[in-house]
Amino acid sequence: MLLLGLTVAVVSLARPAIASGPDLGLDPCQVFPDPPASTSPRAPSLPTEAAWNQDISRAPRDPRSAAYISYIDSHGGDFLHPDFGSPRAYGFPYSVVGAAQRKLPINYTAYGSESNPGPFPVPAGAPVEGGNGSDGDRHVLVVDRAACRLYELYRAFYSAKPHPHWNADAGTSWDLRSAARRPDSWTSADAAGLPIFPGLVRYDEVAAGHLDHAIRVTFESTRDAWVHPASHCAGDTSNPNAPPMGLRLRLKRGFGLARFHGAAKTIALAMKRYGLIVADNGSNWFFSGSSDRRWDDEDLDQLKRIPGRSFEVVKGRAERHSC
Repeated sequence: MLLLGLTVAVVSLARPAIASGPDLGLDPCQVFPDPPASTSPRAPSLPTEAAWNQDISRAPRDPRSAAYISYIDSHGGDFLHPDFGSPRAYGFPYSVVGAAQRKLPINYTAYGSESNPGPFPVPAGAPVEGGNGSDGDRHVLVVDRAACRLYELYRAFYSAKPHPHWNADAGTSWDLRSAARRPDSWTSADAAGLPIFPGLVRYDEVAAGHLDHAIRVTFESTRDAWVHPASHCAGDTSNPNAPPMGLRLRLKRGFGLARFHGAAKTIALAMKRYGLIVADNGSNWFFSGSSDRRWDDEDLDQLKRIPGRSFEVVKGRAERHSC
């Protein structure tokens, strides 16, 4: 899956009109709670949404790590690839809205029984992944910083008739103050039943010099299984060496970063401390970021030198769930 998008963030202030601008803050909201203070960097990956913010730099290595990496590299590309950059067409766009934002009904066209009912505070002009004319995944991501809620739609199309609303295959409302995951077997706007937004490499974070959460990644062949905090799968094989949705990986401690600089080094350091989480089927080793014209593509290209074999799988607290 290509992750395409339009470079814009939107915010609703005192009136429901949309204004655009860079780096619209999420305060007072945090994107999911931190793990308990007692959680050691040596602890296995957590089975809740707090896992996104968990330091797993010294967590146990999964005993099947080598088999997973070998399978991944034999079923697609074997080098890391940032699936975002300065062109407007790359990455995930997102909106930030406030309390005045009008809520619109959501008409579900595919997975309504596994979706959260609307209405959602998704502006009529919210940016769509790939642009308004896209025929791809068409994700729409909105953070309501007044209510500290995240709203995500999959295959979303705005319609003004017979009344303003959004049509979408699936949609999820996330309480950013809760670490609760989706019910088992439920999808979300992503195949793994995970939220998309917390796994994005956002320009504002990297420009500040640190990235403090795990990163969303895709692989071409995945297992018919999931591991919490994922809740859903879309695999093409039952092979136990194939990565299930929700599997967590990290860049090995011994991988040298002396040649890296700028945003690429900040991102690579996060991959050592917080790692990657398998969230969808797509091009091998493609990891996700926000749409932003300010990305330095030559800088990001440094990450394409990191081979898949430089990663290892982190042991999780949860067992695998087969589809």
